[in-house]
Amino acid sequence: MPRRVDDYRGLTQPSRLRLLRAVQSEPGLRIAELAERCGMPLNTARDHLRVLVQEGLVREERLQVGSRGRPPLAYHPVREAGSNPAAQRRVDGARRRGALLRAVTPPTSGDAAREDDVDAEAQLDVLYEHLDDAGLSPVLDESALRFEMLPCNYRGMLAQDQSTVCGTHARLARDTLAQVDGPLEVERLDPFITADSCALLLRHARDRAVPDPVSAPPPRDPPRAP
Repeated sequence: MPRRVDDYRGLTQPSRLRLLRAVQSEPGLRIAELAERCGMPLNTARDHLRVLVQEGLVREERLQVGSRGRPPLAYHPVREAGSNPAAQRRVDGARRRGALLRAVTPPTSGDAAREDDVDAEAQLDVLYEHLDDAGLSPVLDESALRFEMLPCNYRGMLAQDQSTVCGTHARLARDTLAQVDGPLEVERLDPFITADSCALLLRHARDRAVPDPVSAPPPRDPPRAP
């Protein structure tokens, strides 16, 4: 698929990634609570959350607390594209570009997870662009419902807290698929299947044999630099 210049700034700083993971882990927290959990100044947390909201990674909710003044904000992951304008734009754009590309690309047997599944195709298109914008250079095997990816740019952070890095990306992939009506869902994220690649495996909902995974699988040790 064609590349675009629309990368996520919200995933370029480890502190911002930790804040995003906190939102994923405890939806509905306020700024002060998130800042405390992440050990960062309140103004830093506010700036990071603003970027995450602007890029469609987090949504705001105004709380009605019955007191005077501006209602406080709580923060949630984006599971419905319509809850965040930036997320909706990304979904709409990915669907449009994917449809254009598929219109000029001959189909192959097994494409779109079970052939002729337009909803699954749309999910794959949106997830592909999400992974690409996250800097993961995805390569899709559509018949196997498998993305092979370069590891993310947090190699230094991986050695200290791989569960946060991998768990955040796994949750983002699940939420991205949920933003498009369709039958596909994340089965698992396999970190470091080789020294320089990871794999994201999907499945069709009707093939589900066990409940949805809640978090990423236990982290594996990243390869040591030579």
